[in-house]
Amino acid sequence: MPIHNKQEIIRALDEKITAFNDFIMRLDKPSFEATPNDKWSAGQNLDHLIKAIQPLQPAYSLPKFLLRLLFGKANRPSRTYEEVVAKYKAKLAAGGRASSRFIPPEILFEQKETLISKYTRQKEKLFRKIERQSEEALDQYILPHPLLGKLTLREMLFFTVYHNEHHLGLLKQR
Repeated sequence: MPIHNKQEIIRALDEKITAFNDFIMRLDKPSFEATPNDKWSAGQNLDHLIKAIQPLQPAYSLPKFLLRLLFGKANRPSRTYEEVVAKYKAKLAAGGRASSRFIPPEILFEQKETLISKYTRQKEKLFRKIERQSEEALDQYILPHPLLGKLTLREMLFFTVYHNEHHLGLLKQR
């Protein structure tokens, strides 16, 4: 499924976040809290994804002049979804990891439903904010990403789509 315009991005985000939440919802306590080989538990992966989507809420709400003032404007066309994914995979392969504010604490099974609900609410809020963006604005304005550097608003959404797929894939490999 190609991902480029707002509707395709929203559809892909909905699909990926729903798939992640559905997977998490089916986990029992041992599976939810397990940290095999000192890797993050399923609950910690969920918390990390929530921490990753939360900063998008204010960023996609800022007036355009503030976005430009804070972060500048794009000096190149937006990369494609595939190009953003390739850049992220290359950064991970080179040893890139989540920065401290995105590293989750221990997450208990009792937090599971609350966190799934929180993630669903964050997703729905982001959809409303994406809808208010013009296609042009998605390519004109940039945001900083801690691992990937400056990304256009569209590229940040591409990253968010893949980020969910990446973390679900890690959990399914266990």
